[in-house]
Amino acid sequence: MIFIADSAKEKIDELKSSANIADDFFIRVSVVSGGCSGLSYKMDFDNESQEKDQVFEDRGIKIVTDLKSFLYLFNSTLEFSSGLDGKGFYFVNPNATRECGCGESFAV
Repeated sequence: MIFIADSAKEKIDELKSSANIADDFFIRVSVVSGGCSGLSYKMDFDNESQEKDQVFEDRGIKIVTDLKSFLYLFNSTLEFSSGLDGKGFYFVNPNATRECGCGESFAV
């Protein structure tokens, strides 16, 4: 399962509303190579399903990921911060063994 925090749900709803994104769009999350710790998150709105997608819904938000990325994201929570640190969206990922100082990448 991939979870959505209240903070992330509020921001996703706000973004969808302000950009007039249709209800059939979902959040696609993937893990890609890159960043100073080796792996980075990629997230966007999408409305096209792929054959091996893993689909979850939490707090009324549909989140989709490919199988390989799900292995890195299992039991993670998508959060949003608008504070002084300026993080934006970020994952609390229990599978990460370390994160870079800026929080943009991780390793397992």
